[in-house]
Amino acid sequence: MDSQLMVGLALSCIGGLSTSIGGLSVVINKTPSLKLLGLLQGFAAGLMLSISFFDLAHNAINSLGYLKGNLWFFAGVIFFAVVTKFIPEPTAVPIPDDKKTKNVGDRRNRDIMKRQRRQVLFSGIITAIGISLHNFPEGMAVFLGSMKGLRVGLNLALAIALHNIPEGIAVALPVYFATESKWQALKLASFCGFAEPLGVIIIACLFPRSLNPEILEGLLGAVGGVMAFLTLHEMLPLAFDYAGQKQSVKAVFCGMAFMCASLFLLRLSLPENMV
Repeated sequence: MDSQLMVGLALSCIGGLSTSIGGLSVVINKTPSLKLLGLLQGFAAGLMLSISFFDLAHNAINSLGYLKGNLWFFAGVIFFAVVTKFIPEPTAVPIPDDKKTKNVGDRRNRDIMKRQRRQVLFSGIITAIGISLHNFPEGMAVFLGSMKGLRVGLNLALAIALHNIPEGIAVALPVYFATESKWQALKLASFCGFAEPLGVIIIACLFPRSLNPEILEGLLGAVGGVMAFLTLHEMLPLAFDYAGQKQSVKAVFCGMAFMCASLFLLRLSLPENMV
């Protein structure tokens, strides 16, 4: 088991480190414009929706049945909807009504930019949490695949690495825009990737055999509900504000198509009893 654990950790790091590659591609470039940020937010929203509906919720329904799978999914939706009630919404700093002040226009622009940065930072953090939750089962899948053989585990790790790169971009980009800190953006993107080897450790050490498969599938379905709600509640409104509705919708479908293609490659790498 020790050698299998080491192989699983090494392979999961291949997929996990690709989020750092995505984050690095963001920080080596200049801070994007609001329109570009909106388009990439829409692209990231497409990634998240595909993961939620076509991967997590789909697997939960197939494994648990239509009713139970949907109950778990909407339990996640309700849970996160309640959580958002306790998260303060970013608000603009009040602007004094002083006609004699020459720089009131400048202050107004600074206040708007401050609000935008707070909104984008919040969106980036929520995205990082959702992607990290998604990466836990990916690490578990790599470990289980490596137990079938090195070839299966390696193919699975490479397929995961492919679609983790845009995930790293989706996390690093809003953080970089909001904080103007390359280190913070790269650090958060890398943090999401480390969820994969952590998933290996959890399944190998904490409950290698005692975890109820039905509970696991249900929890993953609930994660899908959480991700769907945060995407529609946080990411899409920002994309519409910054890039416009028509362009953002196109970006969403591009993100969905990209993630569906990568999930297809991922399923090709999985053994039949893991699909």
